[in-house]
Amino acid sequence: MAAPASTPAALYGRLNRASTRGFLAYVAAAAACAAVLACFVISAADPAANAASNGALRLSSRSTRVWPDLEFNWRLVVATIVGFLGSAFGTVGGVGGGGIFVPLLNLVLGFDTKSAAALSKCMIMGASASSVWYNLQVSHPTKEAPVIDYKLALLFQPMLMLGITIGVELSVVFPYWLITVLIIILFIGTSSRSFYKGILMWKEETRILMETQERDAQSKSDRAANDVVFDPSYAEPLLPQHKPTEKSGLETLWFNLSWKNILVLMTVWSSFLVLQILKNNSQTCSTFYWVINILQIPAAVSVFLWKAMELCRDSRARRMNGNLECVCEASIEWSPAQLIFCAFCGLLGGTVGGLLGSGGGFILGPLLLELGCIPQVASATATFVMMFSSSLSVVEFYFLGRFPLPYAGYLIFISILAGFWGQCLVRKIVHVLKRASLIVFILSSVIFASALTMGVVGTEKSIAMINNHEYMGFLGFCE
Repeated sequence: MAAPASTPAALYGRLNRASTRGFLAYVAAAAACAAVLACFVISAADPAANAASNGALRLSSRSTRVWPDLEFNWRLVVATIVGFLGSAFGTVGGVGGGGIFVPLLNLVLGFDTKSAAALSKCMIMGASASSVWYNLQVSHPTKEAPVIDYKLALLFQPMLMLGITIGVELSVVFPYWLITVLIIILFIGTSSRSFYKGILMWKEETRILMETQERDAQSKSDRAANDVVFDPSYAEPLLPQHKPTEKSGLETLWFNLSWKNILVLMTVWSSFLVLQILKNNSQTCSTFYWVINILQIPAAVSVFLWKAMELCRDSRARRMNGNLECVCEASIEWSPAQLIFCAFCGLLGGTVGGLLGSGGGFILGPLLLELGCIPQVASATATFVMMFSSSLSVVEFYFLGRFPLPYAGYLIFISILAGFWGQCLVRKIVHVLKRASLIVFILSSVIFASALTMGVVGTEKSIAMINNHEYMGFLGFCE
């Protein structure tokens, strides 16, 4: 019984063809509800009280810097254990774990919110760097190709960095309760969607494994009758259909490196770093400040359009030649509508990262799965992109003096160990069980845990603001 659809590409490509309109409708409806709620809260506020206390409230919104000493106690032990597990599973899922790190650093260790967000970036950078190093030494599970999709990385990284800038600006204006509501809505939607895709993948993998076992039993029976039958259309979901050429560790590393694309990514990274440093050294809302802000738009859009046009051109050329092979790991036909959607999602992921203090993987990881990437490639590519976005923020925060160096060094060291350990352990489990859906379940669980922790912290802080009769509306950006 032939089953051509059992190949890895067909497996995840078929899941990708499921309509995403329901999820987009959910996001749009949730955003509308949040906007209505914001209008209601603002209209219900006392204008006179707001006008009288606006100056003091603006100062109170800037939290006082709190840096506890690095000393051995129960808080450090709890933070180390939770941070280690969060970094390990966050990088495996390709989401980083900023939604867990910020509440952890704020509630357990006692850092102020801004310092917690800066240290969260340090942890994401350390875990992402070790995960990328690990991924560069492993082969693609289904074909002769790098496990990191550099084309998708170049497509999303510029818009992700631009979105982070937008998110940081919005975090100054948006009230804390509104940020909490928006993030919870978004995280619950993406975690639910990812969990649903994980279930579909698990069922499909179960069916393929059962068919493979039946095939093996039939092959043994035929072999006993001296009539061997092998149907090459079957393929296990995580094992290559055609066994790739064996490579040494160094050969695999060089094969997975794409110096041209890495150079372009480094150029984008350096451009944004220079613009961010110039912006931070300028007066807020001055002409120079806004010029630097606006210059980030052409810097990001130009690289995105270059890679988008290349994907569209290659995809159209292959279709005209009758070649149905995808131009990258995403199993979709690239069109202007698809590229606009990817640009929007990249901006959205960066904006969430800027609001939350994460690397943007909470959107990018599920999005790559939605585009049809297999879980191993989605995780490796999302982590690779997060390494650039988080390291940019870490360098910027270092110049601004946003985090204590002893704590940053300790947390980065823990995250590096956790990232490598998580990748090594989970990838081995996935290979033994032949279930890549485990990566999707980990991704969904980390996002849901982040929604839960952010919900608890946000609700607690919002209740305290209500009890203290603090202003709950939008704040002025230039005040």
